[in-house]
Amino acid sequence: MWDSHRFLNFVSNLLLILVAVAVIQKTYQYIDLSKFIKIKEIHVQSMYAERTDLKYITREQIERVVKNDVNGNFLSVDLIAVRDAFIKMPWVRDAKVERIWPLGLNVKLEEHQAIAHWGSHALVNTHGEVFRAVLEEKFPVFTGPMEANSKEVIEKYHLFSQILAPLQQSIAKINLSSRHAWRIQLESGTTLELGRVAMEERLRRYVSVYNHSIAHLNQGAPLAYIDLRYSNGFAVNVSDVQKPPRDKRETRKET
Repeated sequence: MWDSHRFLNFVSNLLLILVAVAVIQKTYQYIDLSKFIKIKEIHVQSMYAERTDLKYITREQIERVVKNDVNGNFLSVDLIAVRDAFIKMPWVRDAKVERIWPLGLNVKLEEHQAIAHWGSHALVNTHGEVFRAVLEEKFPVFTGPMEANSKEVIEKYHLFSQILAPLQQSIAKINLSSRHAWRIQLESGTTLELGRVAMEERLRRYVSVYNHSIAHLNQGAPLAYIDLRYSNGFAVNVSDVQKPPRDKRETRKET
């Protein structure tokens, strides 16, 4: 065995490795190597490839997270903990954190893209998710029995908006009741009662007859309320304008 060159080479290489490990261990005891691998740079940018700036996340918020939650050096920093700290920021939907050579971190943030207010206390993003942040911009207002209904409401918002597009009428509010009945308030102030069934059909019927009949009832003031829950007509509240006589042929209102 001791005559084998391969075995002797293996033993010598192993001894060299053990000696090197021992030297490194002793050196580490006397010299703080961590100061040589401190994080030098942290790059924070948008996750979207088409833009690098952040619209709602401020430099002060980023600096606060870096100061309080980026602990350790380039090798020991907990990337998952850093990611979680950024995700807790109000406008951050998702975050990715990775090491970059030689001594840096790269942080990519996905901002919420608000599309509506959820009641008076929250916002809804383009994915139909409710999040809490402060925003003074004007958006439609969605309300529903639970925040979990937000995705359904945003789907109906897109569908209802598409149906109303030929009339150039925009939605200011959508309400989904606890009985799952739908109500729309237009930017003009007019409320459209859609009910619980055949909402799209009722709204398309409203669009198809609007210019021929309903529009003529608006004599200087927006119509306050239009109930579309009839099979062959509408109930219209014309506010101060003289109300037209009710059509006796109207059938009983659906719920």
